Amino acid sequence: MNDLNKVLIVDNEPFIVEELTEFFCANGLDCVACVSSTEAIERFHEDATIGVVLSDYRMPGINGIELIKLLNRTRSADRVFESILFTGDAEKDDVIDALRAGVSDYYQKPLDLDALLVGVRRLQASVQQRFAATKVETISERIKEMAESLQELQQGVSGLSSTEVVEPLPIVELPGYSQLSPRQIEVAELLAKGLTNYQISCELGISENTVKLYVSQVLRATNMHNRTLLALALGGRNR
Repeated sequence: MNDLNKVLIVDNEPFIVEELTEFFCANGLDCVACVSSTEAIERFHEDATIGVVLSDYRMPGINGIELIKLLNRTRSADRVFESILFTGDAEKDDVIDALRAGVSDYYQKPLDLDALLVGVRRLQASVQQRFAATKVETISERIKEMAESLQELQQGVSGLSSTEVVEPLPIVELPGYSQLSPRQIEVAELLAKGLTNYQISCELGISENTVKLYVSQVLRATNMHNRTLLALALGGRNR
């Protein structure tokens, strides 16, 4: 699974799916078109090269937020993807619910197709980076396991029988941090490194407005009054 650039487009309005598909294909993107969430779920699991899911919010049966939640729950452990939600009548609470569900970004209808294309390409790059990072992490874990096994073997051969146990350094857990979503944690960790909202948006391939919403959610969840306090708290936690 080395090519994750395919875009899954989901909307119950066939003409919207057709318009988006034609536009993206004309700009060199490979698309999978669906007119229902049920069809989208099937196509997503059939095609491991789908890296970005583009979905309408208001759909009969399974809406866009529920669709992304379901895909996140049922995907394989090593599969990564990003998602965009679009709608013409989203309330602020709907947007917050979408971000909590793991939706990467959102756009208002009528859609600015050029802006949407830029957003999709950013997310495609993000998917490739996340996939590469996942592979590196897997390799690192295997190396660590091998090193631990080798160390145990060496100790057995040398007859060492030390009973001394080295206690790990305590981790100061930030209240509410464990309840954050993976995307919220990514934003928090980048914030702790001193990145601005704009820099975080470039790093994660999402809009700056979306980053602002994530930062607000993280501050509220961790009971931090501002981003400086949060950065200091996370810095102490990560040492």
